[in-house]
Amino acid sequence: MRVIVTESYEELGKVASQHVLGHVLTKQNRVNLAITAGTTPLEVYRYLVPEVKGKSHFSHVHFYNFDEIPYKHQQCEGITMSDLRELFFEPAAIQESQIHPLNDQNYEKQDERIQQEGGLDAVLLGIGVDGHYCGNLPGTTTINDGTTKVNCDSLMKKRISPHFQNEEEIPEFYVTMGPKSIMAAGQLILIANGQKKAAIMRQFIEGEISLDLPATILKLHPNLTVIIDREAASELSEEYRALNYL
Repeated sequence: MRVIVTESYEELGKVASQHVLGHVLTKQNRVNLAITAGTTPLEVYRYLVPEVKGKSHFSHVHFYNFDEIPYKHQQCEGITMSDLRELFFEPAAIQESQIHPLNDQNYEKQDERIQQEGGLDAVLLGIGVDGHYCGNLPGTTTINDGTTKVNCDSLMKKRISPHFQNEEEIPEFYVTMGPKSIMAAGQLILIANGQKKAAIMRQFIEGEISLDLPATILKLHPNLTVIIDREAASELSEEYRALNYL
């Protein structure tokens, strides 16, 4: 695991985008990237969009979402894909042929499909304050889970409720790539920013691997890069900082 601490959230976006571009530009054949929605990657996409938009040498890059929250009574794309289109795909003018949605209809074939398409070269992901990543929350998945359907408990329904106009629209389940699926990727890039992530980043970086903090399993990956800003790194111990020149 390599840990990079940036001076600011803006610098985090630049550094993380450079890592993504590095994986893209070093391959001439097809590149498969799974990317995250939410607020954490906003600065990453701000840097990526002008680097990608209208550039023919990015036509070999294909994009995947690694989780999806479907609408219960609407025949349309779910929350994650809708966010990714707004945050990145549409501003960067990504061709539809390069976008490969995961949804509640095709999740059972997701791992097989990705394998047939050459496997994931890299995954850009975040981490929750409870230690979750993708849709892998504490108590919901096991280490051997591939892409799977997860039932929404009351806590999860409360978590996702702001995305829906009323309770009747909140789905009973969501789908996510599990630990086995994510760990099969060639490279993992985990990003976190802000003081609100400081406690979990200390637990993640310095603590032991535990299913109580699902993201800690990612530390077993041979090519994990963690990029955090100074605020997210503020609770790292002095001993760790000294040993790792932070």
